[in-house]
Amino acid sequence: MEWTAGTRERFVWRASQLEALRTEPHAAPVNYGCLPGTLNPADAAEIDAVWLGPALGVGTTPEAAPLGLLWLRDGDHKVIFAADVQARAHAELQALQARLLAWFPPERGARLLGHAEAVAWLHSLGAATVND
Repeated sequence: MEWTAGTRERFVWRASQLEALRTEPHAAPVNYGCLPGTLNPADAAEIDAVWLGPALGVGTTPEAAPLGLLWLRDGDHKVIFAADVQARAHAELQALQARLLAWFPPERGARLLGHAEAVAWLHSLGAATVND
């Protein structure tokens, strides 16, 4: 995790370590991070990942199968993860996903795709996931 849900302090993964990046004007609505060792050609940085659920500290490295993909018109897609998906109420997951979608301006064309699309996109970039 590079940015903890509910905080404004943002970090970035560089040269195999986390560095302070900046304080954002608004708190992150979800946990935000990356998949180290991967590359998204849209921005020449690690593939972005979001973690739905309780706040996770910066530097936390959770593992789970991708829940889905936040598709963006500019190609800077985000892989969506969540802990205990089976135990979470459907309404809770929907609320978290709505908060995630609202974070992006309409011109980015954000839409949610499922697990299969997330895995296919990761594989198309040569990125293996731990828990396909």
